[in-house]
Amino acid sequence: MKPLHQILLAAALLLGAAGSRGSDIGIDLEPDPANPANPTMGNWMHFQSVVRNAGTQTLDGLVAWISLVDVTPGHERPMDLEDWSALKAVTGTTLAAGTTLTTDWPMRLIQGGDYRVVISATDRGGQAVYTSPTLQFHVAAKPVVESARILPVALGVPLLLAGAMGYRAWRRAKVG
Repeated sequence: MKPLHQILLAAALLLGAAGSRGSDIGIDLEPDPANPANPTMGNWMHFQSVVRNAGTQTLDGLVAWISLVDVTPGHERPMDLEDWSALKAVTGTTLAAGTTLTTDWPMRLIQGGDYRVVISATDRGGQAVYTSPTLQFHVAAKPVVESARILPVALGVPLLLAGAMGYRAWRRAKVG
């Protein structure tokens, strides 16, 4: 492709993008101030999003959803929110021009590690997906098995069984 054609193509793409509905949806994401300062497995965290219709037309069929990504070194992957008991999406909403939609996104923390959360949104008439800035947080691991409860059972049951068998053997030897 000739340089002039490349410049014209780039200009057309930029003008097309500028004339599209690309700036109609804006999303802010904030952690709830009531969230624990040092979240631990088992805690609940809440995030609040504000989706804005900055355009001049009503947005029909708005869908907003939350995504959670594990960014712990060596464990990078998207997380299944069903396990985290999170509100997964707000769907079918109509958002008039100049209005906002505020949503609380509760999430139960089920696994320790480093995470990022983001809110995404699109509407039925648009062709783009808009995202909020990401929020990163660390969840402290919590021992699932408490050794203070397990150790007495792990040692006590075999000792109790050995004692019962020893008593039975002693009793048989004494009677016999």
